[in-house]
Amino acid sequence: MPVVREFTLPDLGEGLTGAEVVRWMVEVGEVIAVDQPVVEVETAKAVVEVPCPYGGVVTARFGEVGQEVPVGAPLVTVAVAPGQVSEDVAPEPEVERPLVGYGVAETRRAGRRRVVPGGAAAPAFPVAPVVAPPAPSAPAVSSAPAVLAVISPLVRRIAREHGLDLARVAGSGPEGLITRRDVERAIERAGAVEPAAVEPAAVGAAEVPRGTDDELVPLRGLRRTVAEKLTRSHREIPAATCWVDADATELMALRAQLNQVPGPKVSVLALLARICLAGLERFPELNSSVEGDAVRRHRAVHLGFAAQGQRGLLVPVVRDAQLLGTERLSVELARLTEAARAGSLGPAELTGGTFTLNNYGVFGVDGSTPILNHPEAAMLGVGRITPKPWVHEGQLAVRQVTQLSFTFDHRVCDGGTAGGFLRFVADCVERPGMLLRGL
Repeated sequence: MPVVREFTLPDLGEGLTGAEVVRWMVEVGEVIAVDQPVVEVETAKAVVEVPCPYGGVVTARFGEVGQEVPVGAPLVTVAVAPGQVSEDVAPEPEVERPLVGYGVAETRRAGRRRVVPGGAAAPAFPVAPVVAPPAPSAPAVSSAPAVLAVISPLVRRIAREHGLDLARVAGSGPEGLITRRDVERAIERAGAVEPAAVEPAAVGAAEVPRGTDDELVPLRGLRRTVAEKLTRSHREIPAATCWVDADATELMALRAQLNQVPGPKVSVLALLARICLAGLERFPELNSSVEGDAVRRHRAVHLGFAAQGQRGLLVPVVRDAQLLGTERLSVELARLTEAARAGSLGPAELTGGTFTLNNYGVFGVDGSTPILNHPEAAMLGVGRITPKPWVHEGQLAVRQVTQLSFTFDHRVCDGGTAGGFLRFVADCVERPGMLLRGL
């Protein structure tokens, strides 16, 4: 006989404690295959598909779209036919098999099939009332989890609202199936009461005042994680910011020359990234993070950069950026930027940065005092490059000018180091030929 398996939200890694339901990919009553994605969730890092390690009939779903589900909470229950093998439904293993990861190419996507009573085509296994295995007469050791003979989501919800333990309820349905009437009788016998009504005063305190058009938008998913991270950074890091204006006319001319030859186009962001990498080679203490009472200086530069995506502002990371030439750096920046816009960045591409380049000039602004991307110790900000009057070689001229800002953790360095780095970056922007000395 089929048994019900409960699949809970797995630990998706990166220290995440929960995820928000974005889209259900299966319906109750649908036949699914082993490792078929059942739900799309949004974590603090990315939107991922979660595959279910069981094959069978989906008997219940837990969580509405937009609802936060903690790790370890139920996602779906699946009625599984042990020992029956078919093309779509794999036999139930004795020990719960690991997930095939999330978003991997090997995940099989089985076609949807509905359970239709009396139809000519039978499902991969017989659909029968789900029952619990009979209690053994002698103690036995089994690796399979205990299964409750409950198939109705409504029955589970009623029991949950009244604090009723279904394991203590005897089912009167076929072969021990727990019905709604069984739960109601158990509630009556236990003298259970309806869920306590919320005091009107408490409700009024949490509601938006009547007669207004205000909207209370909860912080969820990425937005909540960003809020928590920025709050922690602002609370823990004694950050300081310095500025300088720079004439970027020669830098823009260099970019035009580089893009005259065949090959991938070199972006302004790639040139600024190359300048940052040269600056970090001179001032390695800025490529660091504070850990307790010590400062960790990172040997590799994992360069993060701000990119606007469908889920908001993201910070993709270019791994080992110091090993890439300008052209390869431009290609990787373009790839990650496009992935951010498409919402296809994975958790590994959004974590582990050691230094951030923030090109807020794309928003048409000149300056900013950004909050550091915890636990990083420094961030270079670049404003818009725009024509401005500028004294060039003793003469007033119209030049392409930008404002550079540098925010740093004052625990890892003093103002002299921060100012030296920013001055080096500004000099390279004004005279990009200086970079040739380091090649």
